[in-house]
Amino acid sequence: MSKLLHMPEVLANTTHATINKWLVAEGDNIVIGQCIAEVETDKAVVEMIAEEDGLISKLIAQEGEEVEVGAPIAQLNGDGQVDLAALASAPAEAVVDDAPTTNATQTQANNAVEAQENNQQGERIFASPLAKRLAQQNQLNLAELDGSGPRGRIVKRDIELALEQAIAQVVETAQVNSPVAPAATVVAEYDEIALSNMRKTIARRLTESKSTVPHFYLNVECHVDALLTMRQQINAIANEKISVNDMIIKAVAMASAQVPQMNACWAETAIHQYHHVDISVAVATEKGLLTPVIRKAETKSLSTIHREVVELATLARDGKLRPEQYQGGSFSISNLGMYGVSDFNAIINPPQAGILAVGAIKKKPIVVNDEIQVGSVLRCSLSADHRVIDGAVAATWLAAFQQLIEDPLKLLI
Repeated sequence: MSKLLHMPEVLANTTHATINKWLVAEGDNIVIGQCIAEVETDKAVVEMIAEEDGLISKLIAQEGEEVEVGAPIAQLNGDGQVDLAALASAPAEAVVDDAPTTNATQTQANNAVEAQENNQQGERIFASPLAKRLAQQNQLNLAELDGSGPRGRIVKRDIELALEQAIAQVVETAQVNSPVAPAATVVAEYDEIALSNMRKTIARRLTESKSTVPHFYLNVECHVDALLTMRQQINAIANEKISVNDMIIKAVAMASAQVPQMNACWAETAIHQYHHVDISVAVATEKGLLTPVIRKAETKSLSTIHREVVELATLARDGKLRPEQYQGGSFSISNLGMYGVSDFNAIINPPQAGILAVGAIKKKPIVVNDEIQVGSVLRCSLSADHRVIDGAVAATWLAAFQQLIEDPLKLLI
């Protein structure tokens, strides 16, 4: 029996995903459990697994195409002829019977109901939420556009094409009506880089954080000569060389255990104070910033933290993190010291209530026992959510962190 495979909701609250790569071709037989496609979300590339045996008769969605959750992406056990218009006008019950029992079922049913309502009103306007918003922002009439998406649905690229055509028409009219000679060809002085799902999500979440979360900032200078000496001693006998960042993660975890009010998040109707310290560590990748999580960091040794950081950072850069490896977290660390940055203020990652920005270790004059000496100094900045944390709590936490960094033997207890 012919049926359509739909874009699954690979992550909670995902509305769109991209077919990064098809691992099957038209005419291939598939079996239950086989990976048939790589689906890119805003965080990682996720494998799409076949839920039944069958023959791939048609690939509807193309590689690199962003598809709405619930939209058809392939035909199984058919003749390769997919009438999407007929699907749109089919009764909702028929769509439900033909769709898998997932969130895509409800989405497909809603699309069919929408199509029926539009037919009854003499209209045929099918558009994605993003396309509707872009059309409204640019004062475009959806009724005048042709959709290139599934079932003739108007999608983002249709809006962009309409805007390009409108601009071209304005330019052409201006040239015809202008008494001056035609202008020379204008060469763009920039490259236009398409927004990835990850970059869109970063923009949305950080804009939301900076707009809605009342940030305040506390700074501290840590004298780290003892820390560097202890690290050198550990690495002289350890099989795996630990980093300063590993020691900072451990200090953050222990300080959060000592000041549990800091290990919390905002939940609108309550504050959630966590039992364990799960630290999100910022990792720069080619597509954007990811924050894999070190779970129960307060219970782990420096060597264990080091191994997990290396493993998770590698998976992040390869785009192979699983959702459980980057979702959650009760506190974040962003370290730009390796780039020579002396200090900076980081933006909180909601719903977390704090993030520590770590700069580079620099030699500078310091006062020790009323004498000026040259010492190694690490500057750190704590960004805190004032809805969850008061200034005194943040200051207490930062003092505990500083004490652990400056007396590093406590990290081994």
